[in-house]
Amino acid sequence: MRSPTTERTVPGILTDLLTQFTQLLRTEGELARAELSEKVNQVGMGLTLVVGGAVLLIPALVILLGAAVAALERAGYAPHWAALIVGGAALVIGLVLLMIGINRLKAESLMPRKTMRQLREDTSVAKKQMGSDNGYKRAA
Repeated sequence: MRSPTTERTVPGILTDLLTQFTQLLRTEGELARAELSEKVNQVGMGLTLVVGGAVLLIPALVILLGAAVAALERAGYAPHWAALIVGGAALVIGLVLLMIGINRLKAESLMPRKTMRQLREDTSVAKKQMGSDNGYKRAA
């Protein structure tokens, strides 16, 4: 380890800078790969659960909607009005759920935010380091 009073040469400083920069890029790349892998796994698991849920919910929903139509018919509505009321309500609820789901799958919600924040912090630290001499004497 060098003492703060040891003069460093420009080539030595540039070599250290290049080495540290390369190490930083390697580390940030590993962080980005890990975070993207986590996001891909998250999307895959989410889609698997959605498909599984849909397979089970569709027949159940058909049965429940039929029961709702029958209940409205017993309450005195004509069969066509009962079907229209239940079908319209199901359509509105389905559209709302679809819009929410599409919004959650947009690219911006899947961005690797941790990596981007870390890169901004690293850039800030590097700028501060470049602006100071860290106690070393500058070569003339």
